[in-house]
Amino acid sequence: MLKLLRIVPWFIFLPVCAQRPDAASQAKATAHLHALLDAAPQQILSALDFTVHAPADGWELGMVSSIAVDRSGAIYVLQRGDKADPVIALSPDGHVLRSWGKGLYKTPHSIRIDPQGDVWTVDAESSVVLKFTPEGKQLLKIEVGEQPTGRTSRFVGTTDIAFGPNGLLFISDGYGNARILEYTADGKRVHQWGTPGNGPGQFRLPHGISIDQDGVLYVADRENGRIQKFDMDGKYLGEWPLGRTYAVQVEGDEVWATMQAIDMPVPSPGWMVKLDRKTGKVLGSVASNGLHSIAVSKDGQLMAGDFKQPPNRFLLFR
Repeated sequence: MLKLLRIVPWFIFLPVCAQRPDAASQAKATAHLHALLDAAPQQILSALDFTVHAPADGWELGMVSSIAVDRSGAIYVLQRGDKADPVIALSPDGHVLRSWGKGLYKTPHSIRIDPQGDVWTVDAESSVVLKFTPEGKQLLKIEVGEQPTGRTSRFVGTTDIAFGPNGLLFISDGYGNARILEYTADGKRVHQWGTPGNGPGQFRLPHGISIDQDGVLYVADRENGRIQKFDMDGKYLGEWPLGRTYAVQVEGDEVWATMQAIDMPVPSPGWMVKLDRKTGKVLGSVASNGLHSIAVSKDGQLMAGDFKQPPNRFLLFR
């Protein structure tokens, strides 16, 4: 049954600066993270450069904001440079298969593949979510809107998308706002939850979202330094205090997350962390260099967009 839309005043989504953690709280959170990492296996993965072969002179990727891998092994990259299309499909050996999206984005932020194999992108400045066929034909446009006014940053909107049962869509809206939105498969909003703050069900920049096979939503609550868990109706199920978490991806009984210490500047070197899905226990980690996103291929390889990678490269973890 379709849930009734909850109308919430726009002003409650404005950031609450007074709730930012102080230096002592940040130091405590960082010590907690280091203790968890020190107690778990180290360097559980090997990081390699994945090279993208330029199809023409002058062609070049900018920052790779997000990566997704489809069932055939094709790799979809969402990038921010002006010397290539924003959306690029690659073969497993790094050759360009096709690309699209010029003029559709202001600040490309996330790319995901749904269970049917269609491609979804999230723009952090226009707060628009787009759905495409794997060949790049646009199928749907969701204008989330309700962005806060008076902000000088380009980042004033949506951050990520995840796919629930029966075609339901869950969108994190974290730049300026502090909420999770639920949409039907045809782009109609039916539910939203979240307010600014650091309590249960509150957010300070929900930056990534993923859903497991049991219908549990995992939200990377970046500036609160934690992953929060919810059911399909937005009921708070608990949290894992870790570090400043950029991306979260569930794969079977494991949860992968990229994070850095909460008291470090954005972005800073950090870790790719493997967690037990049921307990949140840290199962292992590998040092990383400011990872913005995670994708997991069907053969278990992880790919990540790195803030500081050289042109035409991103990271492959084995």
